[in-house]
Amino acid sequence: MNFGEIARKRLHIMVIMAAAVSFLTAPVTGFAQETEAVEAVAADAAVEGAVVADAAPAFEHYGADMIVGQPVSANEDMLASMTFQPQHTANGDYALWMHDAILMPVITVISLFVLGLLLWVVARYRRSRNPVASKTSHNTLIEIIWTVIPVIILLVIAVPSITLLARQYQSPPEDALTIKANGYQWYWGYEYVDNGGFEVISNMLSDEDALSSGEPHQLAVDNRMVVPVGVPIRIQTFGKDVIHAFGVPSLWFKMDAVPGRINEKMLQIDEPGIYYGQCMELCGARHGYMPIAIEARPVAEYEAWVLSQGGTLPGAVAAVPAEPAAAPAPEAEVAVPAEEIAAADAAQAQS
Repeated sequence: MNFGEIARKRLHIMVIMAAAVSFLTAPVTGFAQETEAVEAVAADAAVEGAVVADAAPAFEHYGADMIVGQPVSANEDMLASMTFQPQHTANGDYALWMHDAILMPVITVISLFVLGLLLWVVARYRRSRNPVASKTSHNTLIEIIWTVIPVIILLVIAVPSITLLARQYQSPPEDALTIKANGYQWYWGYEYVDNGGFEVISNMLSDEDALSSGEPHQLAVDNRMVVPVGVPIRIQTFGKDVIHAFGVPSLWFKMDAVPGRINEKMLQIDEPGIYYGQCMELCGARHGYMPIAIEARPVAEYEAWVLSQGGTLPGAVAAVPAEPAAAPAPEAEVAVPAEEIAAADAAQAQS
């Protein structure tokens, strides 16, 4: 055996040993890295599960004992059933005051005054009492009186009317909670724009289901519009098919839902409870079966409801994604001494 064969055999043995070492160490390293990655993912999942469990507490809707805004039955109060529902917003209180303290007294006085004049004329100027009619055709004093007094009455009515109109269409603040009420044929959908964009579909309950839960039939729904108490809310209305109207009398709120156009108005409820309304625009065959039910809850309870629906809370810190496991370093090649390679080449050339 010459020197070239010896050199080649040594080279082959070194290459085989290097390959064996690489084969034995690579699975161990990969398995260790894979184990670390799995443990990291499991830890992240456990933390995320704990956060979700903590962030989505149990939520229960109000029962019939929390109904606040609804029509008054004539059996309960005949007079109350013939006027506006009790109001539960600042604008509603102002509007009810204007109706009761200004409009009704003015209307009553004018009606009685006109009725008195009519009866006086009938009794005083009938034919049997005045066979010869008066020729009077002009009276400056009377014309001044019947011009000035109506102007004063209109001014008295105009001041609170314009004030109420301005208050009703006051722009919501920038940080107001935005909820979009979508009118469909024939049900409502409530889209929570600032809470992840999820939508709650609301349909009327059957008479049996409503009565069994203690709620008024044709007003109770399966999914209410849940809102926070004491927070300015930007209500946006939109008609998905035809014109609807979102109206809740006890909150002094009414706004049309028009296809292709978004209307908005501010609403703020200061008392927890359930408030009922209806679609107030003739929208088709089942127009009378589009009730509205608003459930006003304290802010903490509202946030719990949002999380139970899979929504998000404004300003919540987003979860930081786990960093991917580092890629395994490339295997180092076994370096063969240059002298051995040269000697092997020289021996090969000689042979």
